[in-house]
Amino acid sequence: MDVRRVLCCGLSCLLVFKVLIFLTVAAVTVTLITLLTQAITYPYPTVPSQDPPYLIGVGRADCTGPPADIPLMGYAVPQQTAAGIHTRLFSRAFIVDDGHKRVVFITADIGMVSQRLRLEVLKALQVKYGTLYRQDNVVLSGTHTHGGPAGYFQYTLFIITSKGYVKPAVKALVDGIVQSVDRAHRSIRPGRIYMSQGTLEDSSLNRSPQSYLNNPQKERDRYETNTDKQVVVLRLTDLDGDGVGMLSWFAVHAVSMNYTNQMISSDNMGYAAYLLEQDKNRGSLPGKGPFVAGFSSSNLGDVSPNTRGPVCANTGLPCDYLNSSCPIGGVSMCQAYGPGEDMFESTRLIGHNIYKKAKELYGKADWEVTGFLHAAHQWVNMTDVTVQINSTHTVSQTCKPALGHSFAAGTTDGGGDLNFTQGAVEGDPFWDGIRNALVGEPSNETQECHRPKPILFSTGEMSWPVPWHPEIVDVQIITIGSVAVVAVPGEMTSFEDTTVVIAGLSNTYTHYITTYEEYQIQRYEGASTIYGPHTLGAYLQKYTNLARAIAQVTRPSVCLSRGPEPPYFAKLPNLLPAAPVDKKPVNSSFGQVLEQVLPVYRVGDVVSVTFVAGNPRHSGDIVNKTFVTVEVFQNTSSSWEVVHTDASWETRFHWVKGSNRESNATVEWHIPASAQQGSYRIQHFGHYKKMVGFRPLITAYQGSSDVFAVSHTYYY
Repeated sequence: MDVRRVLCCGLSCLLVFKVLIFLTVAAVTVTLITLLTQAITYPYPTVPSQDPPYLIGVGRADCTGPPADIPLMGYAVPQQTAAGIHTRLFSRAFIVDDGHKRVVFITADIGMVSQRLRLEVLKALQVKYGTLYRQDNVVLSGTHTHGGPAGYFQYTLFIITSKGYVKPAVKALVDGIVQSVDRAHRSIRPGRIYMSQGTLEDSSLNRSPQSYLNNPQKERDRYETNTDKQVVVLRLTDLDGDGVGMLSWFAVHAVSMNYTNQMISSDNMGYAAYLLEQDKNRGSLPGKGPFVAGFSSSNLGDVSPNTRGPVCANTGLPCDYLNSSCPIGGVSMCQAYGPGEDMFESTRLIGHNIYKKAKELYGKADWEVTGFLHAAHQWVNMTDVTVQINSTHTVSQTCKPALGHSFAAGTTDGGGDLNFTQGAVEGDPFWDGIRNALVGEPSNETQECHRPKPILFSTGEMSWPVPWHPEIVDVQIITIGSVAVVAVPGEMTSFEDTTVVIAGLSNTYTHYITTYEEYQIQRYEGASTIYGPHTLGAYLQKYTNLARAIAQVTRPSVCLSRGPEPPYFAKLPNLLPAAPVDKKPVNSSFGQVLEQVLPVYRVGDVVSVTFVAGNPRHSGDIVNKTFVTVEVFQNTSSSWEVVHTDASWETRFHWVKGSNRESNATVEWHIPASAQQGSYRIQHFGHYKKMVGFRPLITAYQGSSDVFAVSHTYYY
């Protein structure tokens, strides 16, 4: 796999003024690769020629949160709150057992895994399974969609942009993730794993090539491109060779749906999973069927899916190369686009490319993965790591967390609105003065530690109402025979070896991890490398220790300490007010159609119908339910059959909040080429709240469109 991967995740943030946050994780070097290779080849016992099968389990579950009012996680645009569903979100779990040890890999359609979410999931698993699923053998990774609900973090910086700690959003995620593990646990059977890998072109672009060019020429000469284009696929089968699941890794940001989107969406990686599961589960509705396809994030730190690149939106001319800004409008006008004409088409095109390559590799995967399983995990205080250069030399310790000025500039996938630019190596007296008045000036020690980063927020020195950034983070490696999965708490940049995969955005969220050289440029990724210029070196050192522990696992003298446990804050603020009672227009009822369908449509048309609606938050636990169905009338049985739900790519559920506590729901069905001719209807399901005396009463409702025809022509 390509050793150029740097972890990065786009997460924007708002303090007094809007500040965009993104994650980056830095490239894992040859030293780590070498140790991991040792870890999977020595000192394993000799494997018999007739390799015993693994026990394999796969499971998928809905983890969609409330699709209304809650901020979406990623861009941190205040007005980007959920208002409907583009596609539902799912958690996909994969269990492998060699008869002695067990590992679990979970990929969920969320922006990133927070420390609090991981703690809640593991606590729920412990209640159900005791010590079977633990910190060391469970990897929890996010696909990095920017279209999932926020509100599941326990540190102040993320709480600010998420309207606090939103329990309904947390519950949906925890319940869905745990249910996916439950289903994988119940499906365990003997099986085999096969691996394949290839490259995917025309689906990714380095959004910070200036930073990449600051890496040593000798290092850059090892690679053909400045992003990792490798796709790794594991094909999971039963003993008859029938596929039960697929797990893949590819490095690209799930930001094809841009910051103007207000619908819950799994973005390009989710669409790839949708396509492959629909292929393998013929006749099943989305999210149903036994085959589970997991598309996982990798070292996507500086990798954008907007393949047309950044241009000035107001002039069409290229942006400034170093600062990614425009002469008029600054960074907010410098925007990356493509490959489609809008975000929906771009999501479809990138997702289809990923799906097509994964399907190809799945079909040709014939290199069998065999051997024993191992797992190593440790909690690390990332603010206090002394980085060892060689046997005699060390460098300064890592730093208390801090974000630089360029963090506020955002990226070409979603820039800031203020006069911050990427590549800033000096502070700004105006913004520094505001910072000092509001949150205090960074200490001299922190400023010196982070040089050349000009500090915007010294988050490691801010602790009200709870700490602003994590100090204790997870580092983890699991090995499945000759495949090593490195779980990194952020987004990583480029890197290559045939048996090592980077699982980015895993277990804890720590923004970006850039190389020391990229850090000096102080673009967005470097400014968001929160533990200072030697962050990558510290992580490499810790992962090296994990690899050594795995390589020497049979030696009783080797003992890996658990490390300092992270905090669990019992009381966290919730800044999202309760949804008010619903009202409706006079002489109407909830579910009543306001704008009716036409009598006839043809393939390729868009059917639209609008209903009187309640706030979707009143529907409570919406997991495994739907707000929308598209139904066709079956003449043979004289009954209606559901052909699409709100989990389908072809449907869009828009919730529109009006005045006087009234709201509407508009359902769109984009009729696919596969639609059969016949009679159809669209139904909407929901709940509304009213007060009975002094107590709220939640009541279910449903509405149905008129029957309409779908034909290949308008003459039906």
